[in-house]
Amino acid sequence: MPSSEVFRNRPEEMSTGRIADLLRDRIIREVLSPGSRLVEREISEELGVSRTPVREAIKELAAEGLVELRPNRGAEVATFDPRQAGDLFEVLAELEALAVQRFVRQMTVDSLSELERLHAELSRNYREDDLESYFTTNTAIHDLLIRQAGNTILAETHKRLLTRSRLGRHMAIASDQLRWAESLDEHEHLMIAVRRHDEVAAAAVWRRHLRNSGRSLASNMQR
Repeated sequence: MPSSEVFRNRPEEMSTGRIADLLRDRIIREVLSPGSRLVEREISEELGVSRTPVREAIKELAAEGLVELRPNRGAEVATFDPRQAGDLFEVLAELEALAVQRFVRQMTVDSLSELERLHAELSRNYREDDLESYFTTNTAIHDLLIRQAGNTILAETHKRLLTRSRLGRHMAIASDQLRWAESLDEHEHLMIAVRRHDEVAAAAVWRRHLRNSGRSLASNMQR
């Protein structure tokens, strides 16, 4: 996709981090599809910056697994294959199930209130058929559960997988309307378990939620 279609507004000055944020968001939301080339010259001209911060931003995304640096071809948006998708979400399912279990165990009135607020917003996004807002709210829920789990090692491990998992969740929901409905239902069952302070049931629901996302993504990629 030409860079002019990706970047609608051109700030006068942009840092490496801001360029990386822009590219990351477009990749996760599939504005830049897997296999798309990232041409430094085109991006730097579009943003009105030198090629150096663009090059550094692309390296940052490559370290996150979102971009592949290929000899003689330059940078390309990384592709997912079905096995990678399954492996990624298998690991995430266990990490996030543990996070949910810890969240429920040490839940406060404030943390439950925030989860309730986000869940209500998620349900409204679904009713309004607003996929991008649903994805944003869904991400906020996952982030809250990880953050409130209170385990720094878990959070650090999860962070290393975070960006590719967001891409995978977006792909799974965007490509399968039935999976979107199923995802919301899993969120509903999570809330039932959380309100009952049932950490075992909550962890089981969330483990199933992540595994189902991985299976949906892998299945759609195979088709």
